Amino acid sequence: MGKYFGTDGFRGEANVTLTVSHAFKVGRFLGWYYGREHKCKIVIGKDTRRSSYMFEYSLVAGITASGADAYLLHVTTTPSVSYVVRTEGFDCGIMITASHNPFYDNGIKIINDNGEKLQESVIEKIEAYIDDTFEEIPLATREFIGRTVDYSAGRNRYVGYLISLATRSYKNVRVGLDCANGSSSAIARNVFNALGAKTYVIHDEPDGTNINEDSGSTHIEALQLLVKEEKLDIGFAFDGDADRCLCVDENGNVVTGDGILYVYASYMKELGELDNNTVVTTVMSNIGLYKALDEAGIEYEKTAVGDKYVYENMQTNKHCIGGEQSGHIIFSKYATTGDGILTAIKIMEVMLEKKKSLGSLTSGLTIYPQVLKNVKVSDKTKAQKDPDVQAAVEAVAQKLGEDGRILVRESGTEPLVRVMVEAGTRQLCEQYVDEVIQVIRRKGFVIE
Repeated sequence: MGKYFGTDGFRGEANVTLTVSHAFKVGRFLGWYYGREHKCKIVIGKDTRRSSYMFEYSLVAGITASGADAYLLHVTTTPSVSYVVRTEGFDCGIMITASHNPFYDNGIKIINDNGEKLQESVIEKIEAYIDDTFEEIPLATREFIGRTVDYSAGRNRYVGYLISLATRSYKNVRVGLDCANGSSSAIARNVFNALGAKTYVIHDEPDGTNINEDSGSTHIEALQLLVKEEKLDIGFAFDGDADRCLCVDENGNVVTGDGILYVYASYMKELGELDNNTVVTTVMSNIGLYKALDEAGIEYEKTAVGDKYVYENMQTNKHCIGGEQSGHIIFSKYATTGDGILTAIKIMEVMLEKKKSLGSLTSGLTIYPQVLKNVKVSDKTKAQKDPDVQAAVEAVAQKLGEDGRILVRESGTEPLVRVMVEAGTRQLCEQYVDEVIQVIRRKGFVIE
C-alpha cells in the first residue's frame, strides 16, 4: 500500500483527506501518462454520494487539461466501468466511490485497460505527482485540450451483457433487491425485470447522503424482513458501488460470500467445469467453508484480504472462481472484478438449473460463529506487531486448537486493527476477541 492508495484505491473523507486538488492531480497524471503517444480516452463512473459529482468534475478538469478525453458513464457500478474499459478500447477507467463507507467518505478507484486494478508501479508515480516529487507535466493548449463525452450508452451495453448471461427466464421467481441507495439503483431493477422476475426493490432512492445508510450488504436486516414479509424466493443485497453481493435465502437467513462460493463451486464441480478443482478465498473466510469444501472434495487457496489479491491469484493459477466473505465474488470467465449483480445472476442460475432453493443448496455448509471487532489505533502496524499483542493472539490460538481460529490484521483503507475469532459459540468468540483488544488498549494503541 502507498501513502494515498490502499488495497481499493484512494479513499478518505471528502474534502478532508481526499480533496478536489487530489482528484485534479490524479486526472492530470492519468491524462498525461496514457496520452504520451496517442489521444488518450478515459472513462469515468460514479456512485450516488453528493461529493461524487464534485470529484467527477475535478477529475475531468485534470484529464482534459492534460489533453485526454473524458467519457462519462454517470451513476453506475464499479464492475460496469471495468467492463466498458476492457471491451471498448479505453486506456483506463476511474470509479468514484467509497464502496460500503458512509456518504461523507469517497474514493478514487483506477482500472487499467484490461479492466483490472491499476498496477502498483503506476500508482507509485501518481503518488509522487501528488506530492510534487514527479516531473512537471505539461498543460495541453489550443486544439490539443481534451473534451468531455456523455457515454451513458456504455452503461446500457453493460446492462445488456448482464442480461445475456442468464441461462433461464426468471418468470414466477419472487426476488428482493436492496440497492443500498447506491450505484445498483440505476441498474439492478432493470436487469431482473428484463429477465422476467417478480421484483421487489428497496433502498433505490438515493439523495446523495443516504448511500449504505441502514441498507445494503452492510445492513442486511431490512432485506431479511422483506423476504420474510413478502414470502420471496430469494433476496440480494448490494453495497454502494455494487461490486459486492450478499444473499438472503427463502427462510430469511443471510448467505455471505462464503456461502456463495460454496454453492457455485459445488455446482461447477458437478458440471466438470471447476478449473483446477480449486476455489480462491481470503484469510477471512469462515472455517466452516473449508470444512464443507473438504467434504465436497474441492481444493482451495487463501490470499490476503482484498479482491485485488484474489484476482491476482486466480490469474496466476488459472482458477475460475474466488472471492471474499464480504461478497466480492469474481467469476473470471465473465469479469475481472467483483460484480454484485453478476453474482446474483450466477446464484439464480444454480437455483433454476438444479431446481433447488438457496436454503437447500447451502444445507451442506455450517458456518461457525464469528465475531469481528474493529479497533481504531494510532499505529496499526505497531499495534499488530507488538510482542504482548502477539502473545495474546497466540494464547487464544492455543485455546481454540482445531475448533476455531483467530485472525488479527490491519485494515487496508482505515486506521483500524481488525480482531476476528471463530469458535463453537458466540460467547467464546466475544471472550477471546475482548482478551486481545484489552491488551491492545493496555499497551496504549487504542484511540478512544
